[in-house]
Order: sequence, then structure tokens, then C-alpha cells
Amino acid sequence: MSKQSLQSVSKEALRAEIQKRQEKLTKPKFIFDEFCFARQVEFFRGVGTRFRTAVCSRRAGKTVGIAADMIDAALAEGENNLLYITITQQQARAIIWSDLVKIIEEYELDCKTDNVRLTITFPNKSKIYIAGAKDRTEIEKFRGWKLKKCYIDECQSFRSYLKELINDIIIPALRDKRGQLYLTGTPGPVKAGVFFEYSQSKNWRSHHWTAFDNPYMHSPPKLDLEEILTEERIIRGIDESDPSYIRETFGKWVEDKDALVFKFSKARNLYTTLPTDGDWYYIIGIDIGYNDSDALAVIGYNTHHKKVYLVDEHVKNKQNISQLVAVIKEYKEEYNPIRMVMDAGALGKKIQEELRMRHGLNIEAAEKTRKVEFIELLNDDLRTEKFKAFKNSLFEEDCMLVQWDKDSRIRNPERPKISDSYHSDICDAVLYAWRECRHYLSEKPAPAIKPGTDEAMDELERQLAEECERKKEDPYAYELEKQIQEDMDEMEEYL
Repeated sequence: MSKQSLQSVSKEALRAEIQKRQEKLTKPKFIFDEFCFARQVEFFRGVGTRFRTAVCSRRAGKTVGIAADMIDAALAEGENNLLYITITQQQARAIIWSDLVKIIEEYELDCKTDNVRLTITFPNKSKIYIAGAKDRTEIEKFRGWKLKKCYIDECQSFRSYLKELINDIIIPALRDKRGQLYLTGTPGPVKAGVFFEYSQSKNWRSHHWTAFDNPYMHSPPKLDLEEILTEERIIRGIDESDPSYIRETFGKWVEDKDALVFKFSKARNLYTTLPTDGDWYYIIGIDIGYNDSDALAVIGYNTHHKKVYLVDEHVKNKQNISQLVAVIKEYKEEYNPIRMVMDAGALGKKIQEELRMRHGLNIEAAEKTRKVEFIELLNDDLRTEKFKAFKNSLFEEDCMLVQWDKDSRIRNPERPKISDSYHSDICDAVLYAWRECRHYLSEKPAPAIKPGTDEAMDELERQLAEECERKKEDPYAYELEKQIQEDMDEMEEYL
């Protein structure tokens, strides 16, 4: 460089360039194998199939591992699309977004974060997407994507549409780049469902680790997780045999049907055909939401059977009032219900009045008091086979997911709360409608007796004997009843 050109460069510019180069040398470098601990590295980098499951305890570090692997894959190669899915995007934000942002800030990574859409874009055109998929309608938005990696988290909380999401949408999306799919979660209270099935499958590479393998949670003697857990057991009033404790702490599949709110059994509570005798009465229960789904349940009962049947259901999120009205009118036209009830709490009261005044839908406010007591009454119908649902209903699936809050059951066993881990709209709609059913009054009439048979003569003798007995006990009352009956018969003939 000539002396003249050197003179043209300002001292400030030189200082800035020197500082920039020094910062580049001292800037922390993100290295996946150094950032993660052994179990995380084995799960994401170990040899074997590209389809993997991880059944973990709480605080095992699976979410931080996912965040690290997403960032590493985005930096390693350009134009990589990386997708994280859990039940809702709101839950996804709470679970993983802060971990991603923390890594980006700590290592001063060059990228653009969108805190509204929950996306992270890198200069090499790689992109991280954080999303939710609460039902079958929401999984369609991922159809046609091209992915390098996909992570489905909290799999134990998904309904059966998880299998459709995996097989029909995500696996084809990974085809172009021979990408990888990771299913992660903690064990559920029943050994059933898609996550349990795949975690036991030989076709998937299954991993398992707990918080005891996480050096940030357990590194005695400085940090002893066992001391923390002992303190928690004392506070909660449980011991090491508690099923929920085993699932959450050791990541083991342990049957715990008492943890489920609704005692639904496939052996007891499914029907294939509906009774054809007697008259049918239908009640429609409606639970409204927006981010949560609108749910509509059609409950029917028959005059000849002391049973109640879930005959139809509808669940859809992000419906406006016009769409909700169209659905209600469709089901009203089909079933001609004797009553329609809906959740009229909070804004629901205004919506109920709107439906009644503007759209002519006579919908009553659902009875919501003493919810725990009525859940137990519904459970009694489930246990005694008086409640039946059609196969593969959303209600059947959600009964395997909705759980009691374990701590509230200990603090107040008479009035426990339902856990926030999974919210079911259809279960609420079913409960609203079921509370209005009068199936317990149904009675199948005695079969007609053919005249001239021995049975007819026996019945006549029985009736005459009853009349003689009543006349002997109270002649005046007997004659009065007889006169009233004759007057009623005469009135019926006249009418």
C-alpha cells in the first residue's frame, strides 16, 4: 500500500478494523459436542437409523439438546429447514424458545429472530421453525415442506393423529435430504398410544435417560439431585413407589389409571351399533374457544335402555361466530335435539345471547357447578357400562390424556384440579350434555302377552287378585280410583 493511500485511511477506521479482528478471535465458538453432555450427543449423533425416540424424565435436558442440535444443523449447512413441533405454538414458545435465544446470545450468532412467528433465519438461508399441531387440521400446514430435521416434543400428549403427522407428512418431508426425525417426551399414565408404540418398536432407535444423567442437575457432591428429590417427596407426602413420581423422575412407563380424570375403558365403553327399539332423545353440548377448539358433542339416550351414547362430535379451532353457527345448525337439523347447552362462562354469555337473539338458536347455559362431583357420576356410568362411545372418537382418545393435577389431589383430595398439561374441549362438551340426560328413567316395556295363552290367563288372575286386595284394604279409595279411570277412558274416547 502506498504512503498516500495509508494517509487517506483514518486512525478511527484502523482502530475499528483492529477491534473487529480481535473480537473475532476472542468470540466464543459454538461446538455441539462440547456444549452437550454425553447422553444428548449419543441421541443426536449416535450411529443407527435416522428415526429415533427419547423417553426421558423431567429435567433430563432433552429440550436444551434439541435447541443445540437445531442451531448446529442450521450453521453446518445452508438452506436447512429445521422444524420443532409440540401441541400448541404457545406451549412451544414456553418450552424451547428461551433456550434457542440463550444459545444465540451467548455465542453471538449471526441470525435474525422473529419473536412473533417464532422463526430464526441464518445468513446461509437455513431456518428454524417453532410450531404447534393440536389436531388433524393443523398438521396439514406442514404438508409439502422440505426438511433436514424434525423434532416432535411432548409426544405423550398427542392424540392418534400423531401417527398421521409422522407417516404421511413428516417422513415424506425428510426424503429429499434424507433427514432425521426425533420423537421425545415423558411416559404417560397408560401404556398405550403412538409414542409408547414407537418407543417400543425395533424399527426406531430408542433412547432413555434421566435428570441423573444431566450434569447440570446432578453432579455430587456439589449438586446432589437425590437430596432435592427427598425433600420434594416429603413436601408432597409421597414415597418412591408413587406412579407419577416414577414416570416424572425415572422416565419409566408405569400404569397409573387413577391419574386419569375419566375412567374410560375400551372393553366396557365402546359400541358398534345403536339400539333400534324405543324412541331416541338427543342433547347437544357445546364448549367454545378460539385458540382452544370449539367442541360439539351429541349425546343420545333411548326410552328402552338405561344407557347414554356419544353418537357424534365436532372439534375445530379458530372458528368465527358464523362458522360456529353453521355447524350448530347442521347438527340441530340432523338430530333435532330436545336441548342444547353450552359453556356460558366469561365471554361465552355474550356469544350465547348472540346465538339466541340473532340466529334463533335456543341454547341454554350449561350447568358448571360441582364439576368434580359430576365427573365422578359420569365415571360411575363409565364403570357400569351405562356410557358408550363410538370407536376412535376424540372423546375416547382424550380420556387417555386428561389427568388430575397430582399435587392438588394430595392437598385437597375432595376437590382436585385437572392438570394443565392437556386440555380437552370435547370432554367438557360431553360432560355438559351428559348432565342433562335422563337415561336413568328409561324402562323397557314388558312384552305384550298374546290373548288366550296360559300367560294371558295368569296375568288376568294377577290383576284380579290385586284389585280384590286393594278393595279389601280401602273400599272407598278403590271405588274412587275406578271412577276416575272410567272418566279418563270416556274422555279419551271423546277426544
